Amino acid sequence: MGQVVILGSSNAIPDEVQENTHMLVKTGSRVILIDTASNPIARLGKIGIHYDDLTDVILTHFHPDHVAGFPQLLMGLWLQGRRKALDVYGFTHTISRVKKNVELYDFKNWPDFFEVVYHEVPEEEGVIVLEDETVRVSGTPVKHLIPTLGMRIQFLKEDKSLVYSCDTEPCEQVVRLAEGTDVLIHEATGESVGHTSPAQAGEIAQKAGAKVLFLIHYSFSKQDPGKLLAEAHSTFKGAVHLTRDFMIMEF
Repeated sequence: MGQVVILGSSNAIPDEVQENTHMLVKTGSRVILIDTASNPIARLGKIGIHYDDLTDVILTHFHPDHVAGFPQLLMGLWLQGRRKALDVYGFTHTISRVKKNVELYDFKNWPDFFEVVYHEVPEEEGVIVLEDETVRVSGTPVKHLIPTLGMRIQFLKEDKSLVYSCDTEPCEQVVRLAEGTDVLIHEATGESVGHTSPAQAGEIAQKAGAKVLFLIHYSFSKQDPGKLLAEAHSTFKGAVHLTRDFMIMEF
């Protein structure tokens, strides 16, 4: 059974209710962390993820609310005793900067520090990020302020799919990525450069023929949840929900 856990649903400014947007995908032997907001160790521990369970990390783009916790993740895993390699995926723009950041901590000279294997993903529509017999994660560049990875997660044994837009303006790349998907998780920061309003997210879901729309990357404390849902409903005929921290989706 495939499972997605929303570890954080906030926009760039978290609060006591919402952490910055990041999530976990569990299927077969894969445990995939998408982005590393704040300090992911605490959130992983709260949902019962052992330090050796994590197999992969996908970093969507190099903005602090999405990658600032990466060094803390590595240190926390090491302190808990991890010694096996960790695979990390992202566009070259992201990976090159993350590697420079990590090098400042000189982890390679820490005793028995585990190997971090970086995979630079080509900035192409439909590129395969990772794949095994249970899951296929494909990606596409979306329209944000810097190179940003949107992704489609196919749970192969269940024949179900989830698409995550990541941070983006409305764009046809997301429409194509989300075509016929069971679940579309789309950002709803608000209409601005590099971002999307709930109504625009609804338009994307409608064009793509998504079955269900979940809004993410919003502020629960500063925005009226009912208004967010109503705006998305104005352009999308299917069900609309707000993601909430520690929400579990099962496929």
